Amino acid sequence: MPKIRFDGITKDFGDTSVIRNFDAEVPDEEFLVLLGPSGCGKSTMLRMIAGLTDISGGSLEFDGVRVNGLEPRERRVAFVFQSYALYPHMTVRANIAFPLLMSRFRWYHHFPVVNRLMRRRFLRDPSVREKVEEVAAMMELTGQLDRRPKTLSGGQRQRVAVARALVREPSLYLLDEPLSNLDAKLRTQMRAEISALYQRVRKSFVYVTHDQVEAMTMGTRIIVMNEGVIQQYGTPKEIYDRPANTFVARFIGSPPMNLLPRDGGLLGVRAEKVTISAEPGGLRGQVVVVEHLGAETVIAFTLDSRELHYARMPGDVTFPPGSECRVDLDLSGASWFDAETGERQASSPASARQ
Repeated sequence: MPKIRFDGITKDFGDTSVIRNFDAEVPDEEFLVLLGPSGCGKSTMLRMIAGLTDISGGSLEFDGVRVNGLEPRERRVAFVFQSYALYPHMTVRANIAFPLLMSRFRWYHHFPVVNRLMRRRFLRDPSVREKVEEVAAMMELTGQLDRRPKTLSGGQRQRVAVARALVREPSLYLLDEPLSNLDAKLRTQMRAEISALYQRVRKSFVYVTHDQVEAMTMGTRIIVMNEGVIQQYGTPKEIYDRPANTFVARFIGSPPMNLLPRDGGLLGVRAEKVTISAEPGGLRGQVVVVEHLGAETVIAFTLDSRELHYARMPGDVTFPPGSECRVDLDLSGASWFDAETGERQASSPASARQ
């Protein structure tokens, strides 16, 4: 159950640098999420942690021990792939047991007849059966153990992939966008199941996603990445309340943080801190889109430019698109960013206040 330290990690593919000066220290038993847009380097970083991709520069440490040169099997990690990577000719039982099988694999097991006999004998081993059935029960797969992957739903296949990782009892779990192939309902269900699993096993998780909802609901700590560079590292609350720059402000939150030009800088206000009304006062705006989401309504509006801003209001609020409105901002907890660099400023000037 390692403490993970990234010390100046870099990764180059030829002349292209995909990870640059990656520095972070992650305590033991954290659920770390690597979050960012497609192509930002988060999956590459996960593969370097696993030992599946070489590190070009810097040092990766588990509990103070440098692991750059260790083989994947020496790192005591389990990897859950985006594509499930299940063996179609094997039963669910055999798929889950496969890591245990490989731990006993010898060179002569490559011979087909020996391989078949060895696998059958291995799966009948009481200790293996007990371990597989224990993990299957944890992932609600007991009734599926003798089925083939092609007969399972997407959610069940994902559970098999997670169960296969669990059966090894690794020190570190690595998950590479494991929910991206599921529909919206299953994604929500599996988010809850993986979070509950983390609470049960209390080991370190590193989870890759481009979905900020997954990151905010599952992670205990988040590293936001863009173009191979860490933009911010902190808890979900820290990143949401105090984004380090305009990239994080716009990437985290749905809808994203409103960035309003004010006196040479940018005032950042979350959508729930914005109120739309027809009453006099506040800023003059124009309603563009109204989205009724049941318990709340999201209103997209413009002020003095064509840029869209957002308000999240409780209940069924109705404003016809194209109508004029008044916009009130609650500046408690607002953020202020430098207009040129996009970096967060310590405080906002008095002229930015209403």
